Order: sequence, then structure tokens, then C-alpha cells
Amino acid sequence: MRQTAYVVNTGIITAIGDDTSSCLDSLVSCKSGISKAEYLETFWKDTLPVGEVKRSNQELAAISGSGKYWPRTALLSAAAVKEAWKPFEKKSTGLRTGFFSASTNGGMDLTEIFFKTYKKGQHPANLQQVMYHECGAVTELVSKHFRFSDFTTTISTACSSSANSIMMAAQMIANNMIDVAVAGGTDGLIRFTLNGFNTLMILDKQPCQPFDKNRRGLNLGEGAGYIVLANERALKQLNAAPICTVSGYANANDAYHQTASSPEGTGNILAIQGALNKAGINAADIDYINLHGTGTENNDSSEGKAIETIFGNNIPMASSTKAFTGHTLGASGGVEAVFSVLSIQHGVVFPNLRWETPMDDISWHPTTELKTGLNIRNVLSNSFGFGGNCSSLIFSKC
Repeated sequence: MRQTAYVVNTGIITAIGDDTSSCLDSLVSCKSGISKAEYLETFWKDTLPVGEVKRSNQELAAISGSGKYWPRTALLSAAAVKEAWKPFEKKSTGLRTGFFSASTNGGMDLTEIFFKTYKKGQHPANLQQVMYHECGAVTELVSKHFRFSDFTTTISTACSSSANSIMMAAQMIANNMIDVAVAGGTDGLIRFTLNGFNTLMILDKQPCQPFDKNRRGLNLGEGAGYIVLANERALKQLNAAPICTVSGYANANDAYHQTASSPEGTGNILAIQGALNKAGINAADIDYINLHGTGTENNDSSEGKAIETIFGNNIPMASSTKAFTGHTLGASGGVEAVFSVLSIQHGVVFPNLRWETPMDDISWHPTTELKTGLNIRNVLSNSFGFGGNCSSLIFSKC
């Protein structure tokens, strides 16, 4: 018999807060985290605003109780996982537990330090600066720290990475392969990524304006977001109250371009419709869409057209929360999964900050004011990545 994947807790750290409560406070008070970089050492510090977590690596290590010499991506992950998993850690004995973590940067921040000293002919004594370079090494650090011993995996599919890790966790619970899962993702800000996106000429020199006619690009961000999923057996043993379920999910690829979405949103359409089909609901049943909404010319147009195709003239409330946090890359699906859960839990829809002018090529615009006191039954969360990797999740009220 297929099992239901219940969401029982969340853990998050972003530019707008160190945990779920502080992130929610920032969202409802319309407080953006886009600002000048303080901890990322970059030539573009005064030119390109970012969604940076205003904590040093030492502070992150203290928050998470992890190794202070870990890569920043691992430190962010550990902070969010600690919040999500701590209430259940001592109750989970005997449960088949999985850790599903996504990333695109891995430990590259330490590699950048190593490379800088290597070019000068200096050899750092701490070889951990290169040991944790790849994404899986970051996952392993966090998995061992929290003693996840039954199943651990890393997913790296660009900006859809975290959504895919949540999808995989829900599938394994549905097929009775595990009882409980911590699923999401993490990415820290690094020079390599900032320089790469700048080379693509898709970074905004101002705070971004998703779905605005005059949008100029995205702001990069950092952070980590995880949800705890449990089957019915785990619910009872953990004494956990379900918030919602992961009812629908789908991954698709239109194979259009290495970095661009197809103009018609083909992959987006396939992912959204596939998630609706999996959830067994109609488009009209969606109450809120957490948009991928990066603020780039191509992305917002493609996603906007896909939503028109699926929802027609009855488009639900929709907003991009990347205007708060920046685009957290491999973490974005996890971060926005947490925001989707909060929308259901608290009956709120978060505003699309800084929206001013309707786009010419779509007939709708995002929700621009905070909505409260709502009965949010189903939330669609979109995560569309480079390489055409498109994923959609649906969270449904219990």
C-alpha cells in the first residue's frame, strides 16, 4: 500500500532569517534580505547586491553545533537541518531515516581559498580546503553529524535540485522504502557562481523585480531549507502533528537550451501538469503559486506563459519570494518548500516585492500585497533550472 508523505516540520536559514520563525516574520513584514555583501569577498561587492546570510562561518558553526572549518554550504545546511530534525532526533530509533540534500556549489568556497594560496606557491596545511569540494562531500558531512545512517543522497540538478530531493524523498516514503526523511537543499555564496552568472549578464545591479516589465535580472542568494517528511508509522512514533502533505510532484525537461527556458514554457507546462496529475487535483484547486520567478527576462516570460496555458483566465494568487531571499540556487526549492508549508500553516500569501509594471507578453500579474486569514488548501511550488530541468511540487492541507 502506498504511503502518504506528511510534512511535520521545517528548518531554514536565509538572508531574511536564521530559522523558520524569523523568516516568516520577515515575509509578513515585507522585509527583504537583498543587500551589499559583507562576508563574500568579491570584486563586485559594491556593484551586485546579494541575499547573504549575515552570519560568519564561526557563528554558523555555533548555531548548528558543527565543525567550524566546514564549507559555508555545509554550515548553512547543518543550521537548517538542526532546526528541522532536533524535535525528533531522540524519538527516531528504529525508523528508517533518509537524508536527501541538494547543492550546486558544494565546498567550493574552500577550494577558492586553496586556489588563491596555491597560485602564490603556498600550500595550506589544512587539506580539508579541497576535500569537501564536490556536492556529495557537503551532504556526507551533515549526514554524519546528525547520524543519518539508513539512506543519504545528494542531488544536483541546478535550480531544481532541492525540489527534486523532496520529490525523491516523497517517492521513497510512498513506496515504503523509508519511514521519515529530511529533504531539501543548501548553497552558500561563492565567487565562482557570482562571476559565472555575471558573465551570463543576468544579474541585477539593483534589488530584483520578478515579473515586472522592467525587470533587469536576478540577485544571487544563499541559504538552506529542509522539510521533515513522515509516513503514518513515523507520525505515531515521533508524536508529530502533520502540517500538510507532499501530494504532487513532477520533473520534466524540454531540452531547449543550456541556460534558457523555452519561450513557450514547454518544460514548465509538463512539470506543472504532471504535479497536478500526481496530486489528483485540477488547476482550479490551487490556491497559491510560489513562483520560480528569478527576475530574468527569459525565465519570468517562460513561466508566465506556462501558467497561462495551465490556468487560463483563472490564475490563482502567485508571487516570487526570491525578491526577499535572492536566488539561492540549489537551495531554492527547499527554501520555497518551507515558504509553501508556511502559507498553508498560517493561511498567508506572501507579496511579490517591488512589482510595478505589467509585462507585455502575459495577461496577469503577481500578488503584490500580503494576504492573511486565508484557507490555503493547495500550494504549487515551481523550481526551473539550467539545462531545462523543470520541477513542480504541490503541498496540500491535511
